[in-house]
Amino acid sequence: MPATHGTRHRFAVVASLLCGWPALASVGCAPEAPMDGEAMPSAGGAAARAADLSSGMHLVLLGTGTPNPEPAASGPATAVLVDGRAYLVDAGPGLVRRAAEAAERYGVDGLTAARLDIAFLTHLHSDHTVGLPDLIHTPWVAEREAPLKLFGPDGTAAMAMHLTAAWEADLENRLSGSQPATPDGWRVEAVDIDPGVIYEDDRVRVTAFAVPHTGWPEAYGYRFEGAGRSVVISGDTAPTEAIVEMCDGCDVLVHEVYSATTFRDRPPEWQAYHAQAHTSTVELADLATRARPGILVLHHQLGWGATPEEMVAEIRAAGYDGPLAYGRDLDVY
Repeated sequence: MPATHGTRHRFAVVASLLCGWPALASVGCAPEAPMDGEAMPSAGGAAARAADLSSGMHLVLLGTGTPNPEPAASGPATAVLVDGRAYLVDAGPGLVRRAAEAAERYGVDGLTAARLDIAFLTHLHSDHTVGLPDLIHTPWVAEREAPLKLFGPDGTAAMAMHLTAAWEADLENRLSGSQPATPDGWRVEAVDIDPGVIYEDDRVRVTAFAVPHTGWPEAYGYRFEGAGRSVVISGDTAPTEAIVEMCDGCDVLVHEVYSATTFRDRPPEWQAYHAQAHTSTVELADLATRARPGILVLHHQLGWGATPEEMVAEIRAAGYDGPLAYGRDLDVY
């Protein structure tokens, strides 16, 4: 069995709270970074399709968006693939279908709906969790057999319970009707975590670390280690030394960012919010220079009119000269 550490062990097997219902009572590869240090092109093309993602550690951007409904960017969601198994970070809108698209494009069985059974939430903002009912219910309809294992900040277990209860009629219909249904794939095993090593199996070790994000009492970034590689995902965060400490030469650093240039034209109330909730291009340049990732991948980009090229130029002008990519949905690293 996988080991879990650093949790409060507030383990909420959501099924146990729902078994009073009659129908439920008996149911128990990444392209190489450019040598000149310039921004990488999208990795979601021929190079990624030609890579073998069934072994080793790879990162797939399933959604790079923000709360704004941008057609080309699904909500925040990332898959860390380790020897073909998918470990998801965040559940923005469009998660399951983006994963299905990646599974088809790259030939990764671990990203098919029925195989999506473990996820980590950075925080509980809606743009990072609106896809959670989809992750709970759609893979079960696609014949997921195991319960969904879900890790996140305080409130994760309660959210999972409510999202499962909201589909009570659907669960009763599928479990008691003529449609074939696996007995456990609808269940959620949710854990409210603390900083530290929160999950470990024979493929990967996952460490959660606290990050500052507006008024949230708990928000996390994650470090994944496995198959000889390391990936750090910032989550939404203001600048924090935790990124430098947790990356410390990691292979891939996925970090949110906003344009320091267009930020100046934002209304004062929005400037006050973003300054305590997110990281500017200038601030990220300093953090990444000291964190020394093999490649810095931008996601959750708030450009407010700035182009990808302009945001990359801002980071370069602020002094970061390492490998850098402007992340887009379905890119692979």
